[in-house]
Amino acid sequence: MSDVLQKYLPEHAVLPCFELIKTNHVHLKIVNERQTRHGDYRKNANGYHQITVNASLNKYRFLITLIHEIAHLVAFEKYGQFIKPHGNEWKLTFQHLMLPFIRSEIFPNQLLPLLARHFKNPKASSDTDATLSLALKQFDEKESDKNYIFEIPYGSHFRIQNGKVFKKIALRVKRYECIDLQTGRMYLFQPNAEVELIPN
Repeated sequence: MSDVLQKYLPEHAVLPCFELIKTNHVHLKIVNERQTRHGDYRKNANGYHQITVNASLNKYRFLITLIHEIAHLVAFEKYGQFIKPHGNEWKLTFQHLMLPFIRSEIFPNQLLPLLARHFKNPKASSDTDATLSLALKQFDEKESDKNYIFEIPYGSHFRIQNGKVFKKIALRVKRYECIDLQTGRMYLFQPNAEVELIPN
């Protein structure tokens, strides 16, 4: 298992992650990319813990996702199955498990202050922390036809993953207001949403 983890994790995170997986009896599955989530935790009917993580994640996001999912397992085991999935018990557990990894041997120096800020009050998804998400995305293999929504001009048309086409209208606080050109409905997009720009 540690040989497999070397492909997906920063070098100095492999052994501590392997120990967490062993200690918590995790059945880890590395799966093809799912658009809706980076990872998943579930306790199967026979009682074993299964965690899935997308294979396509860069090594820093893979690490955060793996610890995020192990935190679900540990929080449910410690506090019981009726806690909120991303409630205070999970946040405390995630902070505690993540803390040993937030160091320069594991993460690039430019990510450390963003991680420190994020883990003061971790969210259900690191994607909702736009600053951290953008910083992490610079380590992705970028698809050449994709732009971040904050990069494209107002009034331009763009397509999202499911094929829907939108027009970028305005910035509302931290998110972008865009209109679905087929239905006329207004939607809000995170600045780090990846979209395909359509030439007008």
